[in-house]
Amino acid sequence: MGKNARMAVVGLAMTLISVTLSAVPAFSHCEIPCGIYGDEMRFAMMKEDIATIEKSMKQIVELSKQASPNYNQIVRWVQNKENHADKIRDVVTQYFLAQRVKPVLPKGSAEHDAYLNKLELLHEMIVTSMKCKQTTDLAHVEKLKQLVDRFEKAYLGH
Repeated sequence: MGKNARMAVVGLAMTLISVTLSAVPAFSHCEIPCGIYGDEMRFAMMKEDIATIEKSMKQIVELSKQASPNYNQIVRWVQNKENHADKIRDVVTQYFLAQRVKPVLPKGSAEHDAYLNKLELLHEMIVTSMKCKQTTDLAHVEKLKQLVDRFEKAYLGH
């Protein structure tokens, strides 16, 4: 590479570094502010995921009791259960926490308390979906159902 080409590359690199370091962060609510939201759809999706987790847990337990368990099927149900628990976690974090639930001030106001309640419910949903991945305990499924219902009421206001 010739001297002029090297200088051009260095100049381009310096320009990119300068632009990157001086960029002003954009504080938009949505990743791409499109105005198209499907809150109700997200709740329906999470409820469907919970039903799938529940069925998967029951299938894992049932197949494991057989005299000659079909480990291939058990593994498939475990993967299915874990994938749907991940979907719930992704909707909670990527959709609700990152894009939909906004901080509210002043602290101590009713709106701020409602905001904190939503955060607590979302955090519990993440932890409980993780518990669903770790076990076949249907109590975690029931708790997740209740949490989604409570968050839906808190979020949608009904």
